[in-house]
Amino acid sequence: MSDTDLDNEWRPSVNPWIIAVSVMLATFLEALDTTVVSVALPNMAGGLASTNEEATWVLTSYLVANAIVLPASSWFSLRFGRKRFLLICTVLFTIGSFLCGIAPSMPILIIARLMQGAGGGALLPLSQAILLESFPREKHGMAMAAFGVGVIVAPVIGPLLGGWLTDNYSWRWMFFINIPVGALALYMMSRFVEDPPYIKNAKPGSIDAIGFALLTIWLATFQIILDKGQQEDWFSSTWISWFTFISIAAMIALVIREMKCPEPIVDLSVFRDLNFTLSNLLSAVIMAVMYSAIAMVPLFVQTLLGYTSLSSGIATAPRGLGAMLAMPIVGKLMSYVEEKWLVMVGVVLTIISTFMFGGINLDVAMINLVLPNILQGLGMGFVMVPLMAMSVGTLPQAKIGNASGIFNLSRNLAGSIGISISTTALARLSQVNQAEMVSHLSPYEPAFREKLGAMQAGLASITGAPQAQTQAYAVLNGILLQQSTLKAFIDVFSWTALLTALCIPGTLLLKKSIAKGNVSFH
Repeated sequence: MSDTDLDNEWRPSVNPWIIAVSVMLATFLEALDTTVVSVALPNMAGGLASTNEEATWVLTSYLVANAIVLPASSWFSLRFGRKRFLLICTVLFTIGSFLCGIAPSMPILIIARLMQGAGGGALLPLSQAILLESFPREKHGMAMAAFGVGVIVAPVIGPLLGGWLTDNYSWRWMFFINIPVGALALYMMSRFVEDPPYIKNAKPGSIDAIGFALLTIWLATFQIILDKGQQEDWFSSTWISWFTFISIAAMIALVIREMKCPEPIVDLSVFRDLNFTLSNLLSAVIMAVMYSAIAMVPLFVQTLLGYTSLSSGIATAPRGLGAMLAMPIVGKLMSYVEEKWLVMVGVVLTIISTFMFGGINLDVAMINLVLPNILQGLGMGFVMVPLMAMSVGTLPQAKIGNASGIFNLSRNLAGSIGISISTTALARLSQVNQAEMVSHLSPYEPAFREKLGAMQAGLASITGAPQAQTQAYAVLNGILLQQSTLKAFIDVFSWTALLTALCIPGTLLLKKSIAKGNVSFH
């Protein structure tokens, strides 16, 4: 029997669902930590005597380290053994969480987050590859449903958990809760996870040091640009312009290097597979839209409706509920329905829910946010579970690890791009709307004169006539800012809905990849 046949017939010696629980414990924590700290940054800044701008590096440092390790995880798995590398990463993540929890200063917290992000970066592709190899192809849908609970649901409930812990205990508990779960994950993975034959027999050779250096420069500069661009007014900042040039140059050099290198650290040949390429593109668009909504909805309810951190987390929690409802349903349906039609349903649900967010106003109650959030969560599940399976469904088993790293990297980067673009668009559109609306606040406008007069009369009895006019203008200016910001939110949601519609043609080009019914693995 050839090595290929041996690889194709390999099965783990324990129930694959036990393996799924083992690897998803740590993966859930890793995905959770991408968003759980977002609502607690002001508390961190105050507790560690630093500015809010310095506190944002708590997010940036984690994402940078995470992004660098993601695409290189396949080589490290072959070099050290996947199980051993998985255990090393979980140990790093758990120790990093402990150091974050006890950090006495902001610099130490950022260093600890770098360690946490480096350890967590490989957990997503390793878990996805392990699940796909542990389950037969006809059950890949259920495997990716389990994986989706970690990578899709965890970032959604992160702000809710972070807000609750911060309001009731301390932001440090967001990191301390990782320690017992990480320890349990280590125990279970050491007992139940196994390396397939092609991992045990692999001879990856020396690391592509030049490729890894270019990868690090590209991803580090790109992530910093996305996180700091709006704050620094983008290309009006000299260092942002230079970072952009360096990032583009490093990316081009990386592609050329990896295409010519006999043993690349990132194997780009997987992009020759149509399903993998299309799945990456569709996943990137959907995740950009999803992360945009994850950022915009809490921002809307906090800035315009006056919600607390915990209340804003509760307002977005139904999205996680919708995703959790969709996961097992989609996983089961994938055994009977062609995957691209499930993706199509998810795209349509995402479009509808995003347009519903575009109909919000200042009189909206929290209950009115439940339906669009649930629909968007359902759409997320219907899109991402099939795409995660289809992205590697037509690839050889030995390429699954590398492909999983690239797929998860593109998904994470797309989320960062979505947040960056939406926050920039919100700020710019607010200014544009304000400039358009202020033209109507003129003494020559009868409606404006009437409103101003009524406010002056009401305020004069409280503050006196001399101050009443100034205060009336201040109130009207506040209303102007509020309305211009509201319209900007509506515009952002409407444009992201239209962007999602672009996924429909690409969905129709996807090819069936998962066997239906009771068929052999090969």
